[in-house]
Amino acid sequence: MNPIRKITRRSFIQSVGLASGGLIIACTIPSSDKKEPIKAFNGKTFEPNLFIQLKDNGQLILLASRSEMGNGVRTSLTSVIADEMDADWQLVSVKQATGDAKFMDQNTDGSRSIRYLFEPMRKMGATARAMLITAAAIKWQVDESILKAENHYVINTTNNKKIFYGDLVKEAATVAIPDNPTLKERKDFKYIGKGLKSIDGAGFASGKPKYGMDIKLHNMKYAAVMRCPVTFGTVKSFDKTKAMAVKGVIDVIEIPKINRPFGTLGGIAVIAENTWAAFKGKEALTVEWNYGDNKNYTSDVYNKMILENVHKKGKEVRNDGNVTKAFKNAAHIVESTFQLPHLVHAPMEVPNATAWVKEDGTCEVWAPVQAPQTARKEVVAFLDTKKENVTVNVTFLGGGFGRKSKPDFVVEAVAISKAINAPAQVVWTREDDIHHSYYHAVSAQYMKGALDKNGNVTGWLHRVAYPSIASTFAPDTGYAAGFEFGQGLVNIPYQIENVRCENGKAPAHVRIGWFRSVINIIQSFSVNIFVDELAAKAQKDPLQFRLDLIGEDRIEKSKSGYHFNSAKLKNVLKKVAKNAEYGKELPAGHGLGIAMHYSFLSYIASIIEVSVNQGKLKVHNIHSVIDCGTAVNTDTIASQMQGAAVFGMSLAYYGKITAKDGAIEQSNYDSYQMLRMKDVPEIHIEIIESTDKPTGVGEPGVPPIAPAIINAIYNATGKRYYSLPLTDHGLV
Repeated sequence: MNPIRKITRRSFIQSVGLASGGLIIACTIPSSDKKEPIKAFNGKTFEPNLFIQLKDNGQLILLASRSEMGNGVRTSLTSVIADEMDADWQLVSVKQATGDAKFMDQNTDGSRSIRYLFEPMRKMGATARAMLITAAAIKWQVDESILKAENHYVINTTNNKKIFYGDLVKEAATVAIPDNPTLKERKDFKYIGKGLKSIDGAGFASGKPKYGMDIKLHNMKYAAVMRCPVTFGTVKSFDKTKAMAVKGVIDVIEIPKINRPFGTLGGIAVIAENTWAAFKGKEALTVEWNYGDNKNYTSDVYNKMILENVHKKGKEVRNDGNVTKAFKNAAHIVESTFQLPHLVHAPMEVPNATAWVKEDGTCEVWAPVQAPQTARKEVVAFLDTKKENVTVNVTFLGGGFGRKSKPDFVVEAVAISKAINAPAQVVWTREDDIHHSYYHAVSAQYMKGALDKNGNVTGWLHRVAYPSIASTFAPDTGYAAGFEFGQGLVNIPYQIENVRCENGKAPAHVRIGWFRSVINIIQSFSVNIFVDELAAKAQKDPLQFRLDLIGEDRIEKSKSGYHFNSAKLKNVLKKVAKNAEYGKELPAGHGLGIAMHYSFLSYIASIIEVSVNQGKLKVHNIHSVIDCGTAVNTDTIASQMQGAAVFGMSLAYYGKITAKDGAIEQSNYDSYQMLRMKDVPEIHIEIIESTDKPTGVGEPGVPPIAPAIINAIYNATGKRYYSLPLTDHGLV
C-alpha cells in the first residue's frame, strides 16, 4: 500500500504553486542529448521549462513551447499530457510560450517537436495524475491504492465515489511531487494514437487566432523596406522626395545591414500610417545600389559550373570497398546526371513582425516565428541589451516550411521601432519574400552504377555539388556540411559492397537556408530515379529490385538511440505496393512510379499513378505509407502527409528560382506557381502501428514525391527526366 505523501507548504510552493486559483506543475525538459528521465522539483533549485496549470474550475492549460503553423503541434502535445493525466479533452486549452531558454529548444523545425517532447509530456501528465490521486486520498482519508483517475475525476474503486479535479487543487498543493510517476500502459491510451481534431479548430473557423499582421498597438506605424536586389548589396544613395509625397507616408529612413546569419539585409524603410501607404511609398523610392560581389550570379552560368564539377573527382565523404575495380569488372555500367534549381518557401503568410522598443530600454516583439529564442537572441544582439529586456510573443503562423525560423524580418521591425521611437509593424510583399529569402540549394549530381551479369549492383558512385546551408553561418568553403551528406547520400539503405560518395565545389551567392525536408529532396530525387534505372538495365522489377538491394533485416546502431531498421523500410515498401495494387494492369499511357526514403528517423514509401496524354501529365493517385514510431495523433499525421504530397507535387511541377546578374527573376505566384486544387489527386495515407519512440512527420513525406512521379512518367512513356521542374519539359 502506498503511503500518503506530504510536505510543507513552503517547500511545495518552491516547485508548484497556487496561482490564479489553480495548481501549476513544472517539469524540466531535457535537451536532445540527455537521456535521463525528467524529475519534478524535489527541493532543489531549478528553472522550469514547461508548465501544466490546473485551475479550480477544472480547466487544464498547457503552455506550448512550439509554434503552430498548420502542423497540429499544439493539439498533439496537449493530447499527450491530457492522456497521461486522464483529463477531459473538453477542458483542455493551450497558452503559447514566449521565446525563452527556460523552455529549452523551441525551434519548430526538423520534424522533432513530438520526438523531443513525447516522453517529457507523458511524465508531466503522469505526475499531475499521481498528485491528484494523492490529494483525493488526503481529502477522503483513504489509501491511494483504491483510487484511480478517469476523465478529470478521481474515483474510489470500492464505492464509485468520485471527485472533480478542480475540487482537488487545494489539497494537491500539499502533496509531494513523485520522482518517477507511473506511466500508462499503451493499451490504456485514450487520446494518444487517436485522430483528435485540432484544439484550435473552432477558433480557426471563427477567425479568433491572431496571426502576425493581426497585431495592433496604440500609435503603431507601418513599414515596408526596399532591399538591394542583389544579396548583400548595400545602399549607395537614395531620393525620398516622391515617396514622401505619397498620402500616409510619414518618413523614409535607412536601416543598417547587419552581418549576422539572421541579420537584416539593410535597405530603405518607408514609414507610414498604414501598410498600403508604406507599399506605395516604397514603389516611389529612387535608390542607387552598391551591388557587391554577387552581382554576376547568373543561374545558367552557375549551373554549368557545378555540372562540370560533378563530372570530375571531388572530396571523398564515403569510400567503402573498391569502386574502381567494381566498374572495371562490371557487366553493365549505368551513368546519369541530375540537376535541380533553387527553391523558395513562399508560405501564404509573408514574413512580418511587430516590435516596440520602449523608452525604458525594453523591447517586445509579436511575430510568426518558428524559433522564438533565435529571434530573441538576434534582437538582444542588435539592441546590445540583456535578454531579460526582450520579450518575443509567438503568433500563429500562416505556413513556415523553415523560412520563419530565420528572424531577419523581426530585426528589421526592431530597428525601425528604435529609429522612430514608436511601435512598428514590418510587412513584406510577396515579391520581397521571393526576392530576399534563404533559398533551398541549387544542385548538380552525377551517379554511376556497376551491375554484374546477374543484374546485381556491385559498384555505386555518387557525386553531389550544392551550396551549403553552412555558408549562412560561417565563411563559405564551397563544400557541403556533414549533416547534409547524411540526408540520403552517405546513408543509403542499400547493401552494396563498393560505394564512393564525393562532394564537388559549389560556392553560395545567395543566402542558403533550411527548407521543408532540406537536402533530402535533392538526394532522394537522384537515388530513387537511379535505382529505377539500374532495375531497368538489370531487367528486374523496380519494387523487388529495391527489396533485394536493401538486403537482409538488420539494425544499424546510432548514438542517437534511434537505430535504422531495414525491416521497417521493406515493410513500408510492401504495404504501399499492396495499397496501390502494384502490378495491376493499367490503361494505355498510365504508369506507376515507386520511391522511398528514410529521413527524420521515419520510413516512407510512395507509389504514384500518372498518365501522359498528348504530352501533358496528370497525377491520378498518390499512395504513401509511413512508419513514424508511436503515432501520437493520426489525424495530424495524415494531414501532414497529405500536405507533403501536395508540397512535393508543387516543387516537381513548378519549383524553380533563378538569378540573373545577381537578382532573383521570379516575383510572385504567377512566376513561382503552386499546385492548384484542380490538380490535386486522390491521396491515400497509411500509418504503420508501432510502439517505438515517435519520429519525424512534418517533412519525411516530401522527398519521395518528385522521383516517384518521374519513375511513373518513365513507366507510362518510356522517357526519363533528370531535372525539375516539369514545366521546363512541357509536361505541365
